[in-house]
Amino acid sequence: MKKIITSPSAPAPIGPYNHAVLSGNTLYVSGQVGKKASGEMMTQDIRTETTQVMENIKSILEEAGMTFGHIVKTTIFMKDMNEFSKMNETYGSFFNGDYPARETVQVSRLPLDVNVEISVIAVK
Repeated sequence: MKKIITSPSAPAPIGPYNHAVLSGNTLYVSGQVGKKASGEMMTQDIRTETTQVMENIKSILEEAGMTFGHIVKTTIFMKDMNEFSKMNETYGSFFNGDYPARETVQVSRLPLDVNVEISVIAVK
């Protein structure tokens, strides 16, 4: 069985996908970008953008009854790896030291021409 998870506090998907899918105790959260639910893009700088991405993930996790502590795997796509340390510091501030497994890769382009996109897998 799978259950679709949608958060009114996260921006609407821009394609044929959902915010997240819950399968058993595992939540698969689609890649989130620095866009508010209102549609406002928060791409002024990488810290602001990463914060908005993580806030979107937080709202989706909450809809599923989870927190950042439930995340077991993160995938981060960045447009410019030179911004890694700023993104990494901001990303890390959302966790309490119990960090998930992760990879970070640089890509040539992301949806909506954002600078960072993050997807997560969480287990309850």
